Amino acid sequence: MSNTVLQLKNVSIYQGESLVLTDVNVEMEKGDFVYLIGKTGTGKSSFMKLLYADLELTEGEGSIVDFDLKTLKEKDIPFLRRKLGIVFQDFKLLNDRTVNGNLEFVLKATGWKDKQEISDRIEDVLNKVGMKTKGFKFPYELSGGEQQRIAIARALLNDPELILADEPTGNIDPQTSIEVMEVLQELNKKGHTILMATHDYALLLKYPSKTLKCDENKVFEVVQRKG
Repeated sequence: MSNTVLQLKNVSIYQGESLVLTDVNVEMEKGDFVYLIGKTGTGKSSFMKLLYADLELTEGEGSIVDFDLKTLKEKDIPFLRRKLGIVFQDFKLLNDRTVNGNLEFVLKATGWKDKQEISDRIEDVLNKVGMKTKGFKFPYELSGGEQQRIAIARALLNDPELILADEPTGNIDPQTSIEVMEVLQELNKKGHTILMATHDYALLLKYPSKTLKCDENKVFEVVQRKG
């Protein structure tokens, strides 16, 4: 079993006809925590969309959690996404059901059937993000930070091989951002592999880690200065 979770070689990413990123070469290993930074409009979201197959790979080679992005068929996309945990900036929680209901909905949609197993899994992921007492609440009864923790819990449901966090602190205040980061850091310490797109440079200073930057249609590694 290879330790490489993500590998892109000479990849170009297009949004429609327009070239967004070119000559992308990226590799991630199991257990990595990698930031993806760059100004708005430099291609961070397109990069993420390529990884969860919202954009097609047409140029270059790419594999993610043992799926070949170049030869990926439409019918395989749900199976790819089950091996990824995706955390969005705007939480994407369903307001017409409780936290437990949100999580149960995802599990059932991905093939879980046993009631007890579903219940145990929900308790387990809520525990991991420090929200185990909030299962009966509705998303609108929670703060932004709490909703993002629930979104992270949802991303963990199927024990993903890679968590893609797209601006997970974009809609919350700085103090809450730190709390959400602490959750992600803790998950990473426990072995979860995380790629996080962000424009919050304060977090990079507080929690330094390998950093990729999107700029002028390229993605390159930023060497962080110590001290």
